[in-house]
Amino acid sequence: MLHTYFRGRVHGLENVPTEGPLVVVSNHATYYDPPIVSSSVGRPVAHMAKKELFDIPIFNQAIRLYGAYPVDRGAADRAAIRSAMEYLENGWAVGLFLDGTRSADGRIYNPKRGAALIAAKAKAPILPVCLWGVEKIIVKGSPFPRPAPITIRIGQLIETPSSTDKQELEEVIQKCATVINELHDLGR
Repeated sequence: MLHTYFRGRVHGLENVPTEGPLVVVSNHATYYDPPIVSSSVGRPVAHMAKKELFDIPIFNQAIRLYGAYPVDRGAADRAAIRSAMEYLENGWAVGLFLDGTRSADGRIYNPKRGAALIAAKAKAPILPVCLWGVEKIIVKGSPFPRPAPITIRIGQLIETPSSTDKQELEEVIQKCATVINELHDLGR
């Protein structure tokens, strides 16, 4: 679906480590983003998802099969961090959307430190991934995505934070946001 329906282009696949712990960070514009990110990096990626999504019975089961785990976005959710660590220990990559919610234009405005914290605790590098054009696949009132062209740009690895110091985590996460927004500026 990525390559045929959305005419997806993926740039930077050589930047993805094929094994070992990895924290994948991305911008976020649609609920199609988690499978797009996972399909683009070529390895299993478990994504944090807002806990409200797990209240929907059939959807709950589907997203759990895909590797999603709940996070309480209104608090420092230790259970979500433990889940992320378990996935990393089991060979998965962990995916987080830096703003913690969708943005209308696909850019990052208010990145959260959680991804850098998880990377520091797991001693995992951070892989910035930019999704361009995904905001155009949603048509208001339609249950189906529009076949708009999308581009995925995978940046170079960002070094693991050396500590869980808030200042260092903030610097790392701001670097991630800057890289992703610069990749977004490249367009299709």
